[in-house]
Amino acid sequence: MAATVGLLPAKDTNASSRLMTLAGVVVVMVGLYFGRRVLIPLALAVILAFLATPIVSLLERIRLGRVVSVVVVLALFFALLGTVAWSVSGQLLQTISQLPDYKENIHQKMQAIRASKNGGLSKATATVNDLSKELSGASTTAAANKLGRNDPIPVQVASPPRNADEYLRGLIGPLTGVMETTGIVVIFTLFVVVKREDLRNRIIRLAGVRQLTLVTQAMDDASQRLSRYLLFQFIVNATYGGLFGIGLYFIGIPHPLLWGTFAFLLRFVPYLGTPISALFPAVLAFAIFPGWKEVALSFATFLVLELVTANLIEPWLYGAHTGVSSLAILVAAIFWGALWGPVGLILSTPLTMCLMLLGRYVPQLSFLDVLLGDEPVLAPKEHLYQRLLALDIEEAREVAWNYLKDNSLVNFYDSVLIPALSLAEQDRRINAVDETRLKFIFQSAGELIEEVYDISQTSSVEADVDSCAVTAARQPSSISTVACIPARDDVDEMAATMLSQVLENDGHSAQVISGSAAKIFEQLDKLHPDAICISALHPFATGQARLLCKRLHQHCPEVKLVIGLWGFAAGAAKAQERIGTTCEGGVGTSLCEVTSILGSNAQKEASVPSRLSVA
Repeated sequence: MAATVGLLPAKDTNASSRLMTLAGVVVVMVGLYFGRRVLIPLALAVILAFLATPIVSLLERIRLGRVVSVVVVLALFFALLGTVAWSVSGQLLQTISQLPDYKENIHQKMQAIRASKNGGLSKATATVNDLSKELSGASTTAAANKLGRNDPIPVQVASPPRNADEYLRGLIGPLTGVMETTGIVVIFTLFVVVKREDLRNRIIRLAGVRQLTLVTQAMDDASQRLSRYLLFQFIVNATYGGLFGIGLYFIGIPHPLLWGTFAFLLRFVPYLGTPISALFPAVLAFAIFPGWKEVALSFATFLVLELVTANLIEPWLYGAHTGVSSLAILVAAIFWGALWGPVGLILSTPLTMCLMLLGRYVPQLSFLDVLLGDEPVLAPKEHLYQRLLALDIEEAREVAWNYLKDNSLVNFYDSVLIPALSLAEQDRRINAVDETRLKFIFQSAGELIEEVYDISQTSSVEADVDSCAVTAARQPSSISTVACIPARDDVDEMAATMLSQVLENDGHSAQVISGSAAKIFEQLDKLHPDAICISALHPFATGQARLLCKRLHQHCPEVKLVIGLWGFAAGAAKAQERIGTTCEGGVGTSLCEVTSILGSNAQKEASVPSRLSVA
């Protein structure tokens, strides 16, 4: 079998691997659905274990014993849960029993918000209702005449009165499933917390002893993320529910403990739970109070708490530690809700976090990290080139501005724009991009070079110094005039333009010279530069750069010749070996290295603008 697989082509092997992965995903989903009676209590037990472990460890430090500590923590937790559930259920029953008392107030409110009788919509609605009644009456009369019968006599089926045993079974019946699940959760939690080291070692052994480093990193990452997230979410939701209940108490809405508890519990449901928790007290205020002030105040309380919590508290506490994108959380809530019901909604974020971490550490499941994670899946250079490919210059500018907010102009050129142009050149060589898109890409890149340089000269700058400027300042030079010459085509010319801008910022007088060899030699004779820098994109213009350097050395033997071999990953030393002894002035693979080779103007201070403040 192994020999057969080895003989398969690479495409067939990849297709077979993807098909097996897809089949495995389908099998897992089916297993999750049909095994939910066991898996839901187990998932709840694992979540409770993460919450209970820190408290159990604290009790163990005072030598209380693990089993006793677990029993004490679980007893306190379920006692608190039972007390709150009893109080909340009592208030809920009391609220339901009082609803008929508010019937008149609700009727008046509904009359107040109805449209005017003279309104067009009201008239159209009344006309439709009248026609519907007439048609219904005519249909009934016709049917009665056809059958030769009088009006039918209404018949009502009355169920016999239930005795005490039937009433008790009807009351306790729905609670049986909840009590059964609770018991299973307690047993699972007890064993998970007591035997947590044994379970951890078994998981490591199941993954393989050879994967100790990978499994340890994955388990540590998952444990830290889940524990931190669950702890902070519990604290935030409890605080939110308490403040919401206190606000409703001062507004005057009855049973604030009930609504605060609902807010605490429903906030575990992503996106949907919080608005639903705010709707209940608003509806109660609508039913109880004659005016609209209490309804508005309840909504205002919800909005203030939600805006502060969602935009300030949660991002500060655990927003950067979940690692799951907001869209993935929403999709996961729908998926787990459809699979496991209301419990799936509550468990959706922790379960999605576990899947994301699984994809991060298991290569075969890396697609889960790409789909669910919040880290950028495209590097800035790839993102910029992709938007230029899509003919979207506005979003390409946004990529550039976002990068320049935290990085210097020269770093943007070295790490983003020049590599993006290299990707375009690669696609041009294999005819993967049509001429229209290529023209747009190069034209937009030229415009972007001018825009970011103009902003760098006019915008406010931070007080720190560019790393290239620091390096160059330590190597003062008498070079003042530099000629930047592209080795081959328009991409090399754009890189030469970037180099000239960086050299201008560094105190040199730089000028880009392009065209035929005769034109280049003519302009050099007029400029009389102190140094010449050849701009060449590796590997497309390496040979042309070597040849051009040789010809320039023959024409200007006294001038220092430097080659910028952009995108050469092996480093400057290997690049010098690739060029050979033709260019003895030096070879750099980035704008920073070329700037360092040329040195800085001795009369120029090292306070070069480093970062752009983009509005």
